[in-house]
Amino acid sequence: MKKRYEALLALNTRGKDESAKEIIERLEKDFAAEGVTVEQTQRLDRRELAYAHAHLHSAYYVNFIIGADPAQLEKMRAKFKLDADVMLQNYLVLPKKAKIVKPRAAKVVA
Repeated sequence: MKKRYEALLALNTRGKDESAKEIIERLEKDFAAEGVTVEQTQRLDRRELAYAHAHLHSAYYVNFIIGADPAQLEKMRAKFKLDADVMLQNYLVLPKKAKIVKPRAAKVVA
């Protein structure tokens, strides 16, 4: 059963020939190749890290809203762990989308 997740990835773009945009497009293709649906992509720009990670002090953050099975998510987590461009990754389970209910018109009793 597919669940909705929020995937926050910190990308290492320092010293790379490809830009952050190209890396994000490649990550979206990786998600699609595993059968994960990407609902939304939010580019959060370059931010300073709270502590240095592998001698890096800043990273390019990107937030994906995805739909995936837990098994697919574990595959992606393992795949991104080996990817040199992905420094840090964090996944949160999102609540199901709520249905929008229109209010009914009030009945007037005479």
